[in-house]
Amino acid sequence: MEDELMTIREMCDAFGVTPRTLRFYEAKELIFPIRDGQKRLYTRRDRGRLKLILRGKRFGFALEEMRQLLNLYDRGDAQEEQLKRTYAAARERLAQMERQRDELNEAIEELRAQLQHGAELIAAFRKTAAE
Repeated sequence: MEDELMTIREMCDAFGVTPRTLRFYEAKELIFPIRDGQKRLYTRRDRGRLKLILRGKRFGFALEEMRQLLNLYDRGDAQEEQLKRTYAAARERLAQMERQRDELNEAIEELRAQLQHGAELIAAFRKTAAE
């Protein structure tokens, strides 16, 4: 299967995406299926690129950023530049995610405190009403 061409349906089944998603990634020049009339046939390279695209999407990378990183693969420098740029982008994205997590943790704690205060107010109202 490594060297086999895959149809759009096979790609969808293998990666859990829709045909529309694959056509969208093709339009954004992220994957380059072979066109055989109306049929699209996906190569091993397309499968590798799609795997990286889906991983990048999961990590919150913008499609344009992923396209630029994927296109570095074709430079012919044994992918050293692609690896260095991807590594730097991943470190930056990790830092962003950690900042977002910290902000979210702070907001969660603040909301918990507000809920606790609300619960105390409700209890005070109930106590007053019972007296």
